[in-house]
Amino acid sequence: MTDTHIHPAQNGDKPMFYQVEDHHPEGSTMLGFWLYLMSDCLIFACLFAIYAVLGRNYAAGPSPADLFDLPLVAINTAMLLFSSITYGFAMLMMEKGNKKAMLLWLAITGLFGAVFIGLEMYEFIHLIHEGAGPQRSAFLSAFFTLVGTHGLHVTVGLIWLVTLMVQVGKYGLIEENKRRLMCLSMFWHFLDVIWIGVFSFVYLMGVLG
Repeated sequence: MTDTHIHPAQNGDKPMFYQVEDHHPEGSTMLGFWLYLMSDCLIFACLFAIYAVLGRNYAAGPSPADLFDLPLVAINTAMLLFSSITYGFAMLMMEKGNKKAMLLWLAITGLFGAVFIGLEMYEFIHLIHEGAGPQRSAFLSAFFTLVGTHGLHVTVGLIWLVTLMVQVGKYGLIEENKRRLMCLSMFWHFLDVIWIGVFSFVYLMGVLG
């Protein structure tokens, strides 16, 4: 984006005018967002490390094999994986300039994401109802913190997605909206990768290990 300002300059009786251009390169936005993702990587790395240390401290309470419903978690994982695929289709439509098709794929992405959050909330409520809340043991505290932090990120991503859909519907596929959609794409795929780690390290190893 370039802002042009006209400033008078004194030169005898004849004012002169010159332009001052402020440049906001697109690369700076992407670089800043990559730095944010790296900081998020550190947060999740710490949470995974905490779970690795506390994940077997059951305090004479239930273990992962007693609590986790792998088929349900597998369905939830599929929802997030499908959402990444549909977001990829949305980006393809963006490159083709097809706004309607892109908005449709974004809506499908949001639907998959909402189902993911709904199933995760169901799991949390079920565990708490069974007396396996975060205060029950160090294992459950680490579990709720790790999985809940990821769920919070997905919720923020859904809010961001809806906001961008409104902006695209109102202003179209302008460069600013394309850049924001690219940032959300990186964020969404990042959450997908993190969840694969959660599914493998927390759920699968917990039940089968």
